Amino acid sequence: MILLVLLCVPLVASLALAFIGDRKFAPEVNILGSAATFVAGIALALEVYHHGPMLAGDKFFFVDAFNVYLAVLTSFVSMTTALFSRRYMRREREHGTIGHRRIRFYHAMFQLFIFAMLLCLLTNNVGVLWIAMELATLSTVLLVSLYRTPSAIEAAWKYFILCGVGIALALFGTVLLYFAAEKVLGAGGEALLWTNLSQVSDQLEPTILSLAFVFLMVGYGTKVGLVPVHNWLPDAHSEGPTPISAVLSGLLLNIALYALVRCKVLVDGSTGTHHAGNIMMGFGILSVIVASFSLLRQKDIKRMFAYSSIEHMGITTFAFGLGGPVATFGALLHMLVHSLTKSAIFFTVGHASQMHRTQDMDRIQGLIRGNPLVGWGMTFGVMAIVGMPPFGVFMSEFLILTATIKDAPLMAPFLLLGLGVTFAALFRKVQPMVTGEVPPHQKFLKVAHVPVLLHMFLVLGIGIYMPKFLADWFHTAVGLLK
Repeated sequence: MILLVLLCVPLVASLALAFIGDRKFAPEVNILGSAATFVAGIALALEVYHHGPMLAGDKFFFVDAFNVYLAVLTSFVSMTTALFSRRYMRREREHGTIGHRRIRFYHAMFQLFIFAMLLCLLTNNVGVLWIAMELATLSTVLLVSLYRTPSAIEAAWKYFILCGVGIALALFGTVLLYFAAEKVLGAGGEALLWTNLSQVSDQLEPTILSLAFVFLMVGYGTKVGLVPVHNWLPDAHSEGPTPISAVLSGLLLNIALYALVRCKVLVDGSTGTHHAGNIMMGFGILSVIVASFSLLRQKDIKRMFAYSSIEHMGITTFAFGLGGPVATFGALLHMLVHSLTKSAIFFTVGHASQMHRTQDMDRIQGLIRGNPLVGWGMTFGVMAIVGMPPFGVFMSEFLILTATIKDAPLMAPFLLLGLGVTFAALFRKVQPMVTGEVPPHQKFLKVAHVPVLLHMFLVLGIGIYMPKFLADWFHTAVGLLK
C-alpha cells in the first residue's frame, strides 16, 4: 500500500496540475504533491529498515536498501525543488519569460518526471525500467525546451537525439540480457525480473552478459552524462529552467547510474571477473579528467556546474567500478551528498541569474553584498562540492581516494589530478562573482532560502557526524552490491 501511494501521488498530482493550470494555488499543489511523495518514501524506507527487502504487486515491484534510499533522496530533492520553483517560476512569469500555458505544462511535467524516476527505482522488471527511463527522458526534454528560444529548442533536440541513441543501445543490451536469462529462467516475464536474475547470475552465459554490459554501459552512461557521451548535459542545464537543472543533476543522473550498478552486479556474478568494473572505472576516470579541465573554459554559470556534475558522476561511477566495501560505501555516500549540494548550488545560481538577468559569469558580481543568502549560499556550496572539510563531500571523496590508493594505486594520480583541477577552476570562477561591489543593474530579490539552508545543513551535518542508522543503511546496501 505504501509503495502504491509513493508511485500514485506524483502521477495523480501531474494529472491534477494539468487541469489546474496556472491558478494561484498551483505551486502549492505542486509542493503538497511532492511533500506527500516524500512522506510516503520515508514510510517505505522505515518498512524496509524494520522488515528487510520486499516484493509487491505480484513481484512487479521490489524494494531493498539500495533503491529505497535513492527513492527517499529523489522524493526529498523533488520536494525542496518544488518549494524553490514556487518563487522562481512566478518571477519568470512576471518577467514575461513564460506564459500561463507553459506554467501549467511545467507543473504537470515536473510531477510526471518524479513519477518516472520513482518507477525506474522501484520496478522489478528490466524492461519496465527501460520504459520508465525513456519516460523520464521525454518529460525532461519537454521541460528543457520550456522557454521556446532557438537555443533552448536546439538544446532539447540535442538532448533528445543523443539520449535517444543511448536509450536504443540500452534496449539492445536489455535484449541480450533477456536472451541469456531465458535459457535459465525460461521465456516470459520471469526472465526480466531483477530478483530472479540476481539469484541465477552465476548460471547466465558470461560472454553474452559481457557483451550486454557494453551496450548498457554506453546506453545508460549517456543518461549518466559520462564522457564521451556527455555533450547533451551542459546544453540542457544552461537552456532549461533552473529547477530542472537541479533535479537533472541531483536526481536523474543517479537513476541512470542505479541501472548500471544493478547490471554490473549481474555481470560480476556471471563472469566471476572484474570486467564490468574495469569498464566503469575507465569511463569514470575519463569523465573526471575531461570535465575538470572543461570547467576552466566555461563562461556560462549553469554550464560550468553542469560540467561539475559530469565530474562527480565520473567519481561515483569510478568508485562503483572499483568495488569493495570502502569504495562502494563512498560511492553511495557521494550520490547523497552530491545530490544535496549540487541542487542547493543550482538554487543559488537561479536566484543569481534572476538578480542580474544573465548567466554570463563576467556580468555577475557582488553577490555577498547584494544578497547575502545567495552569495554565501553559493560560496559554501562551492566549498562543499570541491570536497573541503567538514562537508560530506570531503568524507565521500576521502573514502573513494583511500580505496583507490589501496586497490588501484595507478589510478590515484589521475583521480587526484581531476580533483585538484576542479578545486582550482571552481574557486577561480566563483570568487569574482561573490565578492566585489554590487553592480547598478543588480536587483534585490526575495529568495527561497529554506531549500538552500536545509540542503547545506544536511551536507554539513553528514560531514561532521553520520547517524548510525544511515551508516547501517549504507552497509546493508554495500552487502547487496557485492
